[in-house]
Amino acid sequence: MLDVRGLTKKYRNHAVVDHVTFTVPPGEVTGYLGPNGSGKSTTVKMLAGLLPATSGQILWNGNDIRHDLIGFKRCLGYVPEEAYVYPHLSGLEYLELIGRLRQLPERLVERKANELLRLLWLHEYRYSPISAYSKGMKQRVLIAGALLHDPDLLIFDEPLSGLDITSALLLHELIAELSRRGKTILYISHVLEVTEKVCSRVIMLYQGKVVANDEVGRLRDLMHLPSLEQIFRQLARQEDVGSAVREIVAVMQEA
Repeated sequence: MLDVRGLTKKYRNHAVVDHVTFTVPPGEVTGYLGPNGSGKSTTVKMLAGLLPATSGQILWNGNDIRHDLIGFKRCLGYVPEEAYVYPHLSGLEYLELIGRLRQLPERLVERKANELLRLLWLHEYRYSPISAYSKGMKQRVLIAGALLHDPDLLIFDEPLSGLDITSALLLHELIAELSRRGKTILYISHVLEVTEKVCSRVIMLYQGKVVANDEVGRLRDLMHLPSLEQIFRQLARQEDVGSAVREIVAVMQEA
């Protein structure tokens, strides 16, 4: 189980993540939802051990990750928002590198890398340099790299970026199957409709603070609203979106 307690990140006394607390149990897909600039990516970087927190704790199966960060990362599969990969490597070479860094047996790495590339429709491009890949292809390589070592904790940060419809559907089904197999999954997005389809539970972040943390259906029932979009607007006090749209159009039309 992933347990986040009072997680805070400050820059010059400004809290971009402000005492965030939540848990992600095994076998559940939890959505981490919020508009751009709400602190989602900063939270994820702290969860992945890439950024130190100002205060608070991140516990994995009851243990503070700071006490054994390398051990924690062995349990983590992370798909970042931006596809930072080594452009001079081929897709297969990239996965082989990931496998070696994970200290997996060579034969196992070769077999799993080729199979994942085949299943993610990249096998015919396995020897091509990643620099020649489209954005969606790079995203699929990142997904393969995150799955290679069969991690117990998976963090997907805006994973649909660049994916076509077929790849997106495959990813959604894959996430559902992994949750059924007991994986702990955190799904970060700013797209309300997607989060509603993929996640059974959502954590809503606004201006660095958690404004809701509950099952999707329960949030709907409690607030008597049919969709996450309407719930989020009410919680974040963004009912003036229509007025902002009208002002933008008015500025566009200025002569």
